[in-house]
Amino acid sequence: MAEPKRPSKNRGFYVRMRLLHNKNGRPQERSLFYRYYKWVIWFSLSLYLFGSYFVTNNNPQNKPTSLSKTHVPNSESTLASRALFESTNATLRQKSTSNSAGFLKNLKIFVYDLPPNYNTNWLSNERCSKHLFASEVAIHRALLTSHVRTFDPYEADFFFVPVYVSCNFSTINGFPAIGHARSLLASAIQLISTEYPFWNRTGGSDHVFVASHDYGACFHAMEEAAIADGIPGFLKTSIILQTFGVNYKHPCQDVENVLIPPYISPESVQTTVENFPVKGRRDIFVFFRGKMEVHPKNVSGRFYSKRVRTVIWRKYSADRRFYLKRHRFAGYQSEIARSVFCLCPLGWAPWSPRLVESVALGCVPVIIADGIRLPFPSAVNWTEISLTVAERDVDKLGNILEHVAATNLSTIQHNLWDPKNRQALLFHNRVGKGDATWQVLHELAQKLDKSYNRGSGVSAELDSDT
Repeated sequence: MAEPKRPSKNRGFYVRMRLLHNKNGRPQERSLFYRYYKWVIWFSLSLYLFGSYFVTNNNPQNKPTSLSKTHVPNSESTLASRALFESTNATLRQKSTSNSAGFLKNLKIFVYDLPPNYNTNWLSNERCSKHLFASEVAIHRALLTSHVRTFDPYEADFFFVPVYVSCNFSTINGFPAIGHARSLLASAIQLISTEYPFWNRTGGSDHVFVASHDYGACFHAMEEAAIADGIPGFLKTSIILQTFGVNYKHPCQDVENVLIPPYISPESVQTTVENFPVKGRRDIFVFFRGKMEVHPKNVSGRFYSKRVRTVIWRKYSADRRFYLKRHRFAGYQSEIARSVFCLCPLGWAPWSPRLVESVALGCVPVIIADGIRLPFPSAVNWTEISLTVAERDVDKLGNILEHVAATNLSTIQHNLWDPKNRQALLFHNRVGKGDATWQVLHELAQKLDKSYNRGSGVSAELDSDT
């Protein structure tokens, strides 16, 4: 009977045993290091990892060490290190700002759900959401989808009251008729103060309204009448988002307010920019299209535009450097996009939609409105992108603009053409980082002392993000 076959040898064990014998086949004595080499390696690796951890975490707030304090052997290494450092930080900044929800995650705004006769019913007239006073519509729409919106009013910092008061257009002249504004707003406040406890607990100090008319919450297009009527008593403790603003004491801004730009359709601007690039050819030196009376009419004891537009027309209508038109033209934005300087004189009120259109389309705005206060100065450096001419100097416009063109025009245009300026002055249906509604939220975050739920975290967080 054959002997059973033995299992084959373990080759790994066999090789290890061969290594332990010398050429004479006698076992060698293991050295001390050989016996404990695994322990030495383990100890060295542990010491290295522990040291790395200590160095990394010993840096306060886990910030990268300063490149200026790091020894770098040559310039190429310096550039490489700096590039890596800046690339890493750029990535982190992009991640922290890419989501518009993150920049104000602690700010909470409750939007009242009012009956449609206060707002959306007015949208049956398409013009309601597109004319120069339509910021009341745009801000409402943007807040409805914004991450700062809360459906829990008890956690809200502010309360937005969406009442559209500029959508009732006169059948006589087609302009907004705002005579109903006071009664409509009073009715809305009566409703929310009856159904909710939030108005009564603060007297409305944390409630936000939009008054995008000539003289803001005075709700009148004529200054004398606006001042005589004043701001309604029921709004005097609230926060008003308004287009009217001057840098001196005025009864129509004697209320907590945020100065906002007039509404210009971002879609119309985008279409114009696509056809007439901001840095394209500009064949018009000075442009203005709008109301200019040859013989100004005295209305309620006051001349329109304080006669500024009349002086412009009389002196420069025959000047070949000036492209002045008194009649409306649907495609006038294309004229702005072709112009170097765009005149922005006051009308009945100091502000004008031409301010926004000029900036958005890359035409240097020439502001002629003494004492005007301009929107969002923390985002738009007006002194670097525009010119200001005193009303009394309007007859010197030609010489003033020729001088600028010969000296620092290119610098002004370089500053003006930064896309951030356009972004900051345009309202969109959704809040975008840096856009006009974003700027409104930025301003509200500085007014948390008006809120019943006061907090200090939002303002600080926003400042660090910007």
